[in-house]
Amino acid sequence: METSKRGQWGSSFGFLMASIGSAIGLGNLWGFPYKMGKTGGFAFLIIYLILVALVGMVLMLGEFALGRKTGKGAGAYTALSKKYSFIGWMAVISPFLILSFYAVLGGMVLRYCLGFLVQIIGIDGFAGQGSDFFSWLLYSDSSMLLFLALFMVCTMVIVMGGIKGGIEKFSKAVMPALGVILIILIVFIAMQPGAIEGYKFMFKPDFSLFSTPGDFFNVLKVASGQMFFSLSVAMGINITFGSYLDKKKSLQKNATIVPLFDTLFAVLAGMMIMPACAAFGVDYGQGPGLLFASMQKVFLDGMGGTAGNVMGFLFYFLVFIAAVTSSIALLEVLTANVVDRQLDKGKEPKRKKVSLIFAILVFAIGIPVALDALGSGGATVKAPYELLGLTTDSPGFAMWNDCWLDFYDMITEGILMPLGALFMSILLGWILPKLVKNECEESGHPFKGYKYFNFCFRIIIPVVMVIVLWTQIQSFFF
Repeated sequence: METSKRGQWGSSFGFLMASIGSAIGLGNLWGFPYKMGKTGGFAFLIIYLILVALVGMVLMLGEFALGRKTGKGAGAYTALSKKYSFIGWMAVISPFLILSFYAVLGGMVLRYCLGFLVQIIGIDGFAGQGSDFFSWLLYSDSSMLLFLALFMVCTMVIVMGGIKGGIEKFSKAVMPALGVILIILIVFIAMQPGAIEGYKFMFKPDFSLFSTPGDFFNVLKVASGQMFFSLSVAMGINITFGSYLDKKKSLQKNATIVPLFDTLFAVLAGMMIMPACAAFGVDYGQGPGLLFASMQKVFLDGMGGTAGNVMGFLFYFLVFIAAVTSSIALLEVLTANVVDRQLDKGKEPKRKKVSLIFAILVFAIGIPVALDALGSGGATVKAPYELLGLTTDSPGFAMWNDCWLDFYDMITEGILMPLGALFMSILLGWILPKLVKNECEESGHPFKGYKYFNFCFRIIIPVVMVIVLWTQIQSFFF
């Protein structure tokens, strides 16, 4: 396979910015704070950090190694043996479904960003709805579809530019800016009266949620799902990005840096949102609406005036950048999988055409997410629970059927991703135990901590994934 036709990273910095960007997204700025708020703050944080060290970092290294060894994206498993192809298919289905709801949320972020931007110049950016804009937007079909389309166009154009000229170029430009905006917001919010309570919520030791095994496993399940979503493991991204990496680069170094920066960013995001909630009387555990209704209230009603509009714009612009850096990674998994197949057949790769086709398909699959009002009822498209003839207080009503977003999330984050991680850990820990070590040492760097990584692949990850899968299935269906 010709590298020039497939693409390659232009620099280590570009690879790191793209990899960190793929990890830093709505999972950090939306998922991490609200899941922390829902599961008690400090208890969630501790479990999350342990999972990153024992599972996330190890899985990421394994995926980087698989991608670079085979020179392929999700097709890496097939390149090893056709009997492992099913793992690769899980790594394709997951990003496809994730992007279909991720793009809807990204479009909503873009709408909020533009809303605060025009507020700065004195124009009402929220359709006369004020703090009730979130509820209004969910039922505005034209707005939801328009901004879903705009978000997908942004994502598609960048991926069409290829690895070096598209994804790397964009990531190198926006990631440093993202960090600067985050620090500005953290400092500004830290100066607000009452913000200290948000820091206490995050960092004050509280293990009351560990009082029963059921409570502990619930926190474990939520933290595990967040780890998958945030670190982009078990969804083909790290395999695909690793396949473009030069053999001289240290895999172990990169697989350590990316999780560290991603985790740091997630904690910093919490240090921005939790204190803001505390300062302006917003519930920590507000759920998905935390990013939209709650944070809009913070800037529009809590701060108010020009300062609130400027900070609101910076906040949603920050979230938009983070969302795009992750969405381009998801679309690249799909695009690279087809491009690899075209090259294997001796055909000229048609990256732009493939990206366009997948962008259209993702838009189509995202329509139910955009039009079901996140399961609020009475929307243009019925939520899964409505199609099943349930009500919100029916015995069969569950978190997987309350809206199309959660339905897609149940399939991916709930089942396919932990299942893919389980199969991958068995493959790399028991069937091909030297693959990661040999690939790491290809660069001339010694594989430090081999026994630790091998133990995690063989024992820790399979055990954790079985527990997570069982906990997920119980919460979904029992």
